[in-house]
Amino acid sequence: MGNFRDNFRAMLPEYLLAQFRKYKKFRHNRKLQSMRKRGEVVKVDEIVEVLRQQGIQIGDSVLVHCAMSKIGPLEKGPKTLVDALITVVGKTGNILMPTSPNPAMQLDYIKNLEVFDVENSPSKMGAVTEYFRQLPGVERSWSPTEPVSVLGPDAKWFTEGHVYKPTPYDADSPFARLAQKGGKILYIGVTLINAGTSLHLLEDAVEDFPLPVYFPEKFPVRVKSPDGKVHAWEISVHNPEVSKTRKCDDLLPLFQSKGVAQAFKLGLAPSWIFDARGMFEVMMEAYSESGVTMYGIVK
Repeated sequence: MGNFRDNFRAMLPEYLLAQFRKYKKFRHNRKLQSMRKRGEVVKVDEIVEVLRQQGIQIGDSVLVHCAMSKIGPLEKGPKTLVDALITVVGKTGNILMPTSPNPAMQLDYIKNLEVFDVENSPSKMGAVTEYFRQLPGVERSWSPTEPVSVLGPDAKWFTEGHVYKPTPYDADSPFARLAQKGGKILYIGVTLINAGTSLHLLEDAVEDFPLPVYFPEKFPVRVKSPDGKVHAWEISVHNPEVSKTRKCDDLLPLFQSKGVAQAFKLGLAPSWIFDARGMFEVMMEAYSESGVTMYGIVK
């Protein structure tokens, strides 16, 4: 299914894709408005129950990718989902969310970036992430392309290694540290094709990865830290031509068969829960044995 969808989208002109997305969004928003008028809202306790059924418990560390509107009308908007997540993992758990200020291709973004303000640059990863980013006690990493915001006792540990690095997916990144800690990844209303950040761990972990996934040129960046100081270094960004060849959702059957991914439903949203460490280990094994990647077979 994922391969068919990817191929179909690749065949359509961009203006038709844009019109189709706009129409789908319009229809979905009308449905949500009708549900809210009827009092059919999703509440905190409903989300808590579903997440606990999926095995998330007190003390867990959970990376959350979310399309809020896919869930249904949340009683109090983003607050409803975030409150539910906090309830499920408790005071000893950690919640992580991607809060990138870039909604499009990294290359286009970096060419026009003057400065990434860790404290003030808004997240473009959806309303839930922007609400979460601004909560008291949340730490945000300094990566200008893939910053992650974290709430919990290990927030500093998750974010502190995400600075002065050429790429945001190395062994010190929040994505890698989540796997090291045995955390979980939630995909709520999204799949790997539109939220596959953790898949990039493979490319940085494999020495001399055989595809030019990064653009040949490195770019200088300026990052303003919360204390007002500006820091500078050089980074790599994804090669858009290689990025177009990704078939991320083709990996879902592999992850399911290895027992590291499970599908479920949260409200109206088709969703997934992954074992972060297991996901990384399956990727490394599949690549080592058969050259399997989200770009297809590369060996």
